Amino acid sequence: MIPEQGCLLRIFIGERDKYKGKPLYEWIVVKAREQELAGATVLRGMMGFGANSRVIHTFKIQRLSEDMPIVIELVDTREKLEQFLDLIDDKIDAGLVTLEKAEVRFYRSNKK
Repeated sequence: MIPEQGCLLRIFIGERDKYKGKPLYEWIVVKAREQELAGATVLRGMMGFGANSRVIHTFKIQRLSEDMPIVIELVDTREKLEQFLDLIDDKIDAGLVTLEKAEVRFYRSNKK
């Protein structure tokens, strides 16, 4: 159960980022599941740039980038997300992390 005043953690990284040979976004989602966070979604960007590269990475066929932007969104309580961030902080070499209030309208499964 998530209280109505939850939190949204966004992690912006690159598709090529790795941790122990595995894509970093996969490792983060597996860790989120292990920590019993409410949910996680990985989004692959179509275009973007970041602190390490002023080059715009894009999905256009003539300039297909191998390092597309990745956004991982996780929702839970602020306390659980702060603890999770402490767990993963030193595994993210480059990127951006934001934490913001989220009004949770509902959180339910289709299990009866």
